[in-house]
Amino acid sequence: MFFIMGISNKEVKLNFDQLIICDCCEKYGHIYVYKTYTYLMFFFIPIFKWNKHYYAKMNCCSAICELDYDIGREIEIGNKNSLDESEVNFKNNNHMHFKICKNCGYATEENFIYCPRCGEKFI
Repeated sequence: MFFIMGISNKEVKLNFDQLIICDCCEKYGHIYVYKTYTYLMFFFIPIFKWNKHYYAKMNCCSAICELDYDIGREIEIGNKNSLDESEVNFKNNNHMHFKICKNCGYATEENFIYCPRCGEKFI
């Protein structure tokens, strides 16, 4: 008998879109919210999820900041449909060192040379 198990990471784009003036590039842009997590799968069915994080990303300059877990959860369940300036801070995210794939848009804090999703080399 064979058992198929594995651990993987997933990034999900949530149903959120807000038009604002970007703090970084000072252009109009859309904020999109993403949820990332790690999960254990058994026969390709996710069984257990952990390490959940929520991120806001601007489409104009690809600036990213991490959202508070409670705010991200409210967006995910549909109770929150806009973000205040106090909840997102794209300028002061020096502690966040993200690499963003120019091909597929995958964001990671790890020090990868190549994108783990599509294999494109990070800039």
